[in-house]
Amino acid sequence: MTDSRPKLLIVEDDPGLQAQLKWAYEDFEVFIAGDRATALTLLRAEEPAVVTLDLGLPPDPDGVSEGFAVLDAIMALKPDTKVIVASGHGARESALRAVAQGAYDFYPKPVDIDALGLIVRRALHLHRIEAENRALATRAPADHRVLGNMITAAPEMVKVARTIERVASTNVSVMLLGASGTGKELLARGLHEASGRAGGAFVAINCAAIPENLLESELFGHEKGAFTGAVKTTEGKIEQANGGTLFLDEVGDIPLQLQVKLLRFLQERTIERIGGRRSIAVDTRIVCATHQNLEAMIADGRFREDLWYRLAEIVVKIPSLAERPGDATLLAKAFLTRFAAQMNPAVKGFAPDALAAIDGWGWPGNVRELENRVKRAVIMADGKLVAAADLDLPTGDAGADNPLNLKAVREAADRKAIRHALARSEGNISSTARLLGISRPTLYDLLKQYDMHG
Repeated sequence: MTDSRPKLLIVEDDPGLQAQLKWAYEDFEVFIAGDRATALTLLRAEEPAVVTLDLGLPPDPDGVSEGFAVLDAIMALKPDTKVIVASGHGARESALRAVAQGAYDFYPKPVDIDALGLIVRRALHLHRIEAENRALATRAPADHRVLGNMITAAPEMVKVARTIERVASTNVSVMLLGASGTGKELLARGLHEASGRAGGAFVAINCAAIPENLLESELFGHEKGAFTGAVKTTEGKIEQANGGTLFLDEVGDIPLQLQVKLLRFLQERTIERIGGRRSIAVDTRIVCATHQNLEAMIADGRFREDLWYRLAEIVVKIPSLAERPGDATLLAKAFLTRFAAQMNPAVKGFAPDALAAIDGWGWPGNVRELENRVKRAVIMADGKLVAAADLDLPTGDAGADNPLNLKAVREAADRKAIRHALARSEGNISSTARLLGISRPTLYDLLKQYDMHG
């Protein structure tokens, strides 16, 4: 039977104190380590919530170098672990240094078992609260919609949405980094709608789609007669978004000379139209996106570093569709419902081979590729169900690097399979269990164990 007690790792080289501490914590599953190697092996295998650490460990029992090496390793491997250090060596100075390096608290030697017990239980309580907060932060709502209309059940994407919701109420400039087709414009629109500027305009412009000689006029506008063909005064996109949000997609394609003018606007919050002589105050928030490596472009002299810092006050990295297990199926079903209503009402869903093909494909074109393939499939489908052939998807799946820790590998595989099955069965627990080849009680146990929700 699995021990349900919380785990406590005691790192102490004194056998007498080891025994004393072990028997003091009957409500914990206690593990003992007398040196760095054993401590780190147990940390990887058991993942204890709390560790008590004597800084004086062999081969430096009279100093603190080995103890601090263990502390640094724990913080690198499992930074959420609550480490409580003994301050017998170097007294308070070492204790304060340990806290600065990530330790939760310290206790003096000789050990007062009751006092240490209070610290350990308080650390466990905090660890549990933080774990619950992390779970809540990455939990998708029941209808799988976040930040307005974005559909996802992947914690990776829910975390992105939560980040955008937090910064929406501010006026900082946001840079969205991600491959083409990952939904950058949808996220930018969601940011706008979650902000205090929702009543203003959301204006989007793709900087890569407009010729260089026209981009300045598109952004800043022009006065009548400013150039041949300028038959009337025209506001630019920045001015059109006054009081709202301007989304600059593919910002890396803005030419250098225009980058200078954009930087001046971000610094002064005023613009001049082409051919104009007066400054116009504009209150526009900038959200931008790119799939390019702007840091490499800065190094090559193709993008201004000072503009980068103005545009990237907050940087949000968007995962690809392949990094969001289960989302391809969820999105495919949403696209099918929409396109079937518009173009082929006879289509009602996906055949099993189509769902398998969606799960197995790596989606190099991300959500945009998925949307286009589903639209094509709905048009081409002969019956009520879209088949794999309608999607025109090749078979095969690329492998991915996996962690070496077997427990972590099993958990990652379980989570991925459960997410795929839940998405395919639209959250029905019985159908999900059948797809996974397990019983409903086993599935419920796994959902509870991994803090997942059907």
